Amino acid sequence: MKIVADTNIPFVEECFSSAGRVTVIPGRQMSAKTVADADVLLVRSVTKVSERLLAGSKVKFVGTATIGFEHIDIDYLKKNGIGFASAPGSNANSVAEYVVAALLEIGRKYGFDLDGKSIGIVGVGNVGSKVEAKCRALGMVPVLNDPPLHRQTQDGKYRPLEELFGCDFVTLHTPLIFEGQDKTYHLADESFFDSLKNDAIFINTSRGGVVNTGDLKKAIKNRKIKAAVLDVWENEPDIDTELLDMADIGTPHIAGYSYDGKVAGMIMIYKAACEHFDLIPRHDVNAFLPEPAVPQIKLQPGGHSEQEVVRDAVKEVYKIIEDDGKLRSVLSMPLGRRCATFDRLRNEYSTRREFQNTNIVLAAEDAESRGRLLQALRGIGFKVKKPE
Repeated sequence: MKIVADTNIPFVEECFSSAGRVTVIPGRQMSAKTVADADVLLVRSVTKVSERLLAGSKVKFVGTATIGFEHIDIDYLKKNGIGFASAPGSNANSVAEYVVAALLEIGRKYGFDLDGKSIGIVGVGNVGSKVEAKCRALGMVPVLNDPPLHRQTQDGKYRPLEELFGCDFVTLHTPLIFEGQDKTYHLADESFFDSLKNDAIFINTSRGGVVNTGDLKKAIKNRKIKAAVLDVWENEPDIDTELLDMADIGTPHIAGYSYDGKVAGMIMIYKAACEHFDLIPRHDVNAFLPEPAVPQIKLQPGGHSEQEVVRDAVKEVYKIIEDDGKLRSVLSMPLGRRCATFDRLRNEYSTRREFQNTNIVLAAEDAESRGRLLQALRGIGFKVKKPE
């Protein structure tokens, strides 16, 4: 069995070699010719899987190591009897940790405490629900919006979008849907931004097309919003560099790129492929996760606030500003190099482990007196223990 896979899926050769011969190709270089004789096609979000790619091929199973599958023509796969699997929830915690790092960095930059700040969360699925939990741990007040979940559950905790407009922060965690009652394409448009409270802070880690780029730039120029954090962009990899220059934090679509999340996504589609072809899986997540680079952090809070201590702990594991700086380097590059650089930053992304892999050690007196600090650190994912 021949397997063609995106080079950006970690350990894909080592894992899938138990099922067949693996050939790896950069996602944007996949073509009808390169996949024609494949039995299995494994992709990430940069590869559009449709009749144009698959017509005439031998492909019997498609897997995407991503939580979303807007890049997959599901109807075509069903019509042609091609098996399919995605990786729902695999990188949800990674994205939520990215949002935490961004919130703490924006708080530092503008000199305010997150405690008591309201945050509107648009889309409360795998990612949004984790963002909600971590924001609560930071003392924030989430306001939730998810029309499909509200219809399904009739739970009053899901509020109309209009109720989020008065929040201090608004963060988007929706799929990209182009039509219907739950359309999200250009959800954040001129009307959306005009409705936000003055000095609101806007975050998008969902899909670039959920935001109208021109309307967001206008909102920033008019100082309608105080700050913008953007991990996703319209027309990737050919992103709007003027918007990047205006953003407070801009990164190359890597919010969900924790190593833990990428390996989990790979294992999910591996097991689905094995099931499809009636094979026995030989690997699990633990076979491919290395030891964390930061297994332990010793904190001495001293006179620092809880938020400062939490931010210091997060920075030990993930420096979001480094990702911002790497993408911002394209601003000084000629046009011809920018797209390639955006893709390179994703394809060569450094190993980022999630907070759960790190133990935080607090001095006994701090652990006893700083209950809120312990709650925040544990609530965003760290393991916390007293010194022995």
